[in-house]
Amino acid sequence: MSIYILGIESSCDDTSAAVLKDRQILSNVIANQDIHKSYGGVVPELASRAHQQNIIPVVEVALQKAKIGKNQLDGIAFTRGPGLLGSLLVGTSFAKAFAMGLDIPIMEVNHLKAHILAHFVETGPGHKSPGFPFLCLTVSGGHTQIVRVDAPSKMEILGKTIDDAAGEAFDKAAKIMGLPYPGGPWIDKLAAQGNPRAFPFPEPKIQGLNYSFSGLKTSFLYFLRDRLKEDENFIEKNKADLAASIQDTIIRVLLSKLRRAVRETGINEVAIAGGVSANSGLRQKLTEMAKKEHWKVFIPPFQFTTDNAAMIAMAGYFKFLDKDFASQDIAPYAKGGFR
Repeated sequence: MSIYILGIESSCDDTSAAVLKDRQILSNVIANQDIHKSYGGVVPELASRAHQQNIIPVVEVALQKAKIGKNQLDGIAFTRGPGLLGSLLVGTSFAKAFAMGLDIPIMEVNHLKAHILAHFVETGPGHKSPGFPFLCLTVSGGHTQIVRVDAPSKMEILGKTIDDAAGEAFDKAAKIMGLPYPGGPWIDKLAAQGNPRAFPFPEPKIQGLNYSFSGLKTSFLYFLRDRLKEDENFIEKNKADLAASIQDTIIRVLLSKLRRAVRETGINEVAIAGGVSANSGLRQKLTEMAKKEHWKVFIPPFQFTTDNAAMIAMAGYFKFLDKDFASQDIAPYAKGGFR
């Protein structure tokens, strides 16, 4: 018998619902919140209100697209954390109430683990998933980690950022340059037209497999401050080269630690996940490094790089198989790594 899992994602500003039949994706619906663009960042109170408005319509559309009725669902998976507490409360409360009404189990999902397990969502013929064990570089606006994955339920963080995440560095650089929010995609677009070696920026020297990006952000800020004193149009004249240079620096930092992790563990199956895994520069450089280092590399489809419910449903499916169900009194958490 096939297993139907409804996934619900509401950790930040996107409301998403997806339906999986075993590992096969039947639907993955996302409602974006454009209101935050005017503020240059996500406003938590506005995000939680929008989730309340969007969650029922999004779930209805996900079930319609999957062409199943709610009574065919075997379980409901939801993002428990980390994320914005108000947003998480909306998804958690809905999942618990909906599951109680249907008398089916709920599976609480860690958002970071779900990004990694998105690689196991079957999107069609020819789909390939990593074999265990594998390493995953998870890169987003809030997290940067190198994770050893021995099983869906067994993951170990080998290295992580000790301050800011790589995605935050992208967004901060974009904001300094006066680019719209979210800035990461704008940096990526401009970088394709620029010279990555035009402006050298210092790479942080952090021991082990940990990362640090706060110093790079400060260095970029001070560099532009000094250049703008000499020429107030410096950013406009060098926008593409600036984007290419800061992007190249961030990517080199990310991949140098990933290469070290591969050499230390002897694991040559490598995946990337998270919002920054959509960056074309990172995808290209990882592919080049994989060829040179003889890695087997896994790069997620663009639809699974940003926050989505298909990855939550996938993580929930593995928990369903293990009968790892959550209780109705479970509460979300805003911070923390793997749980």
